[in-house]
Amino acid sequence: MGSPTQPAIFDGHNDVLLKLFRAGQASVTYHFMNGGDGAITLSSAKEGGFGGGFFAVFVPSPMDADEKFEEMTKDAYDLPLPDPIAWEDAFPVVMSQAAILFELQELGALKVCRTVAELRDCLSAGTIAAIFHIEGAEAIDPDLNTLDVLYQAGLRSLGPVWSRPTIFGHGVPFRYPSTPDIGHGLTDHGLRLVKRCNDLGIMVDLSHLNEAGFWDVARHSSKPLVATHSNVHALCPHARNLTDRQLSAIAESGGMVGLNFAVAFLRTDGKMLPDVPLEQMIRHLDHLIETVGEDCVGFGSDYDGAIVPEALTSSAGLPKLRATMRRHGYDDALMTKLCHGNWLRVLEETWGA
Repeated sequence: MGSPTQPAIFDGHNDVLLKLFRAGQASVTYHFMNGGDGAITLSSAKEGGFGGGFFAVFVPSPMDADEKFEEMTKDAYDLPLPDPIAWEDAFPVVMSQAAILFELQELGALKVCRTVAELRDCLSAGTIAAIFHIEGAEAIDPDLNTLDVLYQAGLRSLGPVWSRPTIFGHGVPFRYPSTPDIGHGLTDHGLRLVKRCNDLGIMVDLSHLNEAGFWDVARHSSKPLVATHSNVHALCPHARNLTDRQLSAIAESGGMVGLNFAVAFLRTDGKMLPDVPLEQMIRHLDHLIETVGEDCVGFGSDYDGAIVPEALTSSAGLPKLRATMRRHGYDDALMTKLCHGNWLRVLEETWGA
């Protein structure tokens, strides 16, 4: 029987920065440093063996999250996509959330990592390893000048869209049941964005892109295909989930899929209800391992941005997930791959360092 907090879990997606941004001034100290009510805090991360992950910067649309989640408890739903957000509105929000990330670093809560060597060092030392990620490229200008500057500041991962459209492409709505084959793919700006990200060593995140955009990235990117927080469409026919054909393309590229903890993408009925047994997560993991291979699967929790299974409402609960995986028969080598090894592999190939 392995340690309940090992292997350390490196995670493909969280919304800690958005939660702190919404909480306002002094939120960093209260909500993160002193064990506030977030799913990931300094204390809960240590208790659960949360080794770090992609800390998303996200510009929220003016919408009622409670109303959205209530709609997603119905037998079928199709939430309208929010309107696009202009660059001049998005940019200051991105700067504010990035500043929170670097404030956490200054306080010694985590380290913003720019290389895989730094990630490995943090995992060995027990320091939370953070990747500066942007979910939705509204703050990137058409000439990509902002991208170059943000890269110098530490940006190492970018999603061209968060469901709502940008100048770069189109996403999937929160629709159940539905395929992800909805609408147009990447724009000319989007194709240039992918190329520039490849050149710089910024990972392109496929989660939230519609299927046409996915295949555009597959055709034009020279790097492994990665979906940081997406699940199996064959088990849950939600627009946000990936079809077996998409999963096969990810496998062929040597890419990655991070299992999303959000219950609407786990449950067969697509409902945003938290009474989800951890065995349902194992079913998704098994399908992913069977389809993309054991070297291409990890976690992408969506902590602090979604309703998750009752047993995992805090990162302190991650030992329960490890125990379920071990009971299912995952051996130590596979556990290490799923918990963090596969993320390190794909980032090494993407970043080149």
